[in-house]
Amino acid sequence: MASHPILVIVATAFLTILAWGSASAQLSTNFYSKSCPNVLSTVKPVVQSAVSKERRMGASLLRLFFHDCFVNGCDGSILLDDTSSFQGEKTARPNNNSVRGYNVIDQIKSKVESACPGVVSCADIVAIAARDSVVLLGGPSWEVKLGRRDARTASFSVANSGAIPPPSSTLANLISTFKAQGLSTRDMVALSGSHTIGQSRCTSFRSRIYSDSNIDSSFAKTRQRKCPRTVGSGDSNLAPLDLQSPTAFDNAYFKNLISNKGLLHSDQELFNGGSTDSLVKKYSNNPKTFNSDFASAMIKMGDINPLTGSKGEIRKICSKVN
Repeated sequence: MASHPILVIVATAFLTILAWGSASAQLSTNFYSKSCPNVLSTVKPVVQSAVSKERRMGASLLRLFFHDCFVNGCDGSILLDDTSSFQGEKTARPNNNSVRGYNVIDQIKSKVESACPGVVSCADIVAIAARDSVVLLGGPSWEVKLGRRDARTASFSVANSGAIPPPSSTLANLISTFKAQGLSTRDMVALSGSHTIGQSRCTSFRSRIYSDSNIDSSFAKTRQRKCPRTVGSGDSNLAPLDLQSPTAFDNAYFKNLISNKGLLHSDQELFNGGSTDSLVKKYSNNPKTFNSDFASAMIKMGDINPLTGSKGEIRKICSKVN
């Protein structure tokens, strides 16, 4: 008897959902409870030390997790150096001379390997370090789901494909890019709130401060002092993404947007007469709602296409495959 096309479609969709669900279902907050029970207490002091030496490192470790997850899932691929068989993601446009914190992940891995050799993945270490960084800078905490395994390859081309939205992004682009990863518009706005910490290079906001009209004029002038209009001049000069409290994880980022003081074009797109204006207002008035939504969105982001079971490996050194 011929299969009914609708039944085939429903069955296929159901199997797809099962496959997606089984991957994230294998992640759990107690994954290492027997194999490496002290993993969290091993990671935290290293993050604490790094952030106390340089507060910006907390933002860098959080960003490292985001840039890992948005390229073929949260699999530690961003940590891999180039090899003869593949070009890694470190030198891709969104990451080159921009993503930081690799040395901190290496330090954590060394400590974890001493405690539990060959057990904890680099991908999980990145996820834990991101959470610890947010907490250390005054943000919310959440239980990190663990059990990811490490990729045996990386993808320069996918990292360069626009999977990671550039600072020139429109609101439509931000919404679609996050949707492609299974994240809602609300998740996107909440996760954008991570720009309450960290700094950005002149190359990322030059067009914003010289060309955009929806920008506070005194704010633009302040930023122009260290970011000349001429390309090639002061390209690597830094400015805080949140001018009010650049090393404190709070909701000031959203207040900045309402004042047209978003540093990146993509930041100000969240409050520019579009569909996300109301959410920006809500987060600016209610830090508890922002913190709660941010924590939920981080858990969802951590569920993007993890390698579990027998897929991938547990790397001994995070920058190279075993």
